[in-house]
Amino acid sequence: MEIVVVHAASGKELARLNNLSASSTILDVKKTFHKHGKKVALHRQAFRTEPKGRTLNDNEVLKSLQLSSGSTLYFKDLGPQVGWKTVFLVEYAGPLVVYLAIYWFQPRFLYGRLHADPRFPITTIAAGCWTLHYTKRLLETLFVHRFSHATMPLSNIFKNCGYYWGFAAFIAYYVNHPLYTNPANELQMKLGFLGFMLCEVGNLSIHVALRNLRPAGSTERKIPVATWNPFTSLFNFVSCPNYTYEIGAWASFTVMTQCGAAGLFAVAGFYQMAVWALGKHKNYKKEFASYPRNRKAIIPFVI
Repeated sequence: MEIVVVHAASGKELARLNNLSASSTILDVKKTFHKHGKKVALHRQAFRTEPKGRTLNDNEVLKSLQLSSGSTLYFKDLGPQVGWKTVFLVEYAGPLVVYLAIYWFQPRFLYGRLHADPRFPITTIAAGCWTLHYTKRLLETLFVHRFSHATMPLSNIFKNCGYYWGFAAFIAYYVNHPLYTNPANELQMKLGFLGFMLCEVGNLSIHVALRNLRPAGSTERKIPVATWNPFTSLFNFVSCPNYTYEIGAWASFTVMTQCGAAGLFAVAGFYQMAVWALGKHKNYKKEFASYPRNRKAIIPFVI
């Protein structure tokens, strides 16, 4: 079976790949293309059935794509790539370092000669919550997450780090400012702290449940469902409860600290996670005919 490889942008023929069969996968195509003399790393290769169509997954079979001998696949070089795990570790380690550096040292270039001593209790509690969240993120990256894709574009590491590190400095500047004071309402602080902790546990619970859905070393996808863990019952209402809990955590942090910068972080995060959740929700419904129709994407009964 012969597959013709054409450059998606220029339309130039790049190769004719033989030794493939109807049962060959896109990953087989990538390996054959690499051996053909096109020294493009597997993770940089993207193939489509149309020049501007969707990128095909590695496990898709040529026969299921209705490709036969002489059919054309369109190639795109994805450019320099970096591992998902590497990106996650860097983007989550940064906010931990940045926030705690401002908390501990209250640098003079930020605050001049002002210095808070002693600190208000909520400042220390907020630093503890921040540390808990990003330490959890780092440990999840190392021991919990199973990534469906090995790499992402190198440019993403700069974009992601700019977002997370920048917001870390923005929030830390205000919460640790020498003139910052506790919210007047103690109940508000307690409820915010409780909400944050519950959402952190919920977020971890969902990540563990999603991990257990995918066998190690595979990209298999299944319909996520609630488990024995009561925090996973949110799967009965939304497709991406990990995002729901994440939003809840930062909304609670905002209530606890009464900090506008934290509120902006929560709003920005909600927007981005809503976009991701709607996309995943759409894919679930498209991929699984039996997918629960009563589920929303991220906010129960709403979105």
